[in-house]
Amino acid sequence: MHIKLSGFLLIVLFLSVTSCSKKHQPQTEIIVTDMPENTKTVAKKKTVRKVIHTPVPKVITVDDRAAQKSVDGRLYYDLEGNRYWKNFTDGRYYKFRQGLFDDPAFKPH
Repeated sequence: MHIKLSGFLLIVLFLSVTSCSKKHQPQTEIIVTDMPENTKTVAKKKTVRKVIHTPVPKVITVDDRAAQKSVDGRLYYDLEGNRYWKNFTDGRYYKFRQGLFDDPAFKPH
């Protein structure tokens, strides 16, 4: 019993000594290193990314099941921030323009 107790105390003492030595002490001082004067400063070039503009078509063909219906029964389809309205005479969708709603071809029959 005496040997087990002394072995246990020896292990606890060994672990406490080794665990205390592994603690990390943060550095409290700030060390500033000077850059050598003979190095040349190089200006960094800023990379310019080319913006790709996709052409916006004036007329598109869309399946009517993908289109949405407005309150007055007209069909429209939104594509890349542009709204296209259905022409009921030829079945195509035209980009919105002034006077579009006065045209009888855009009213449902």
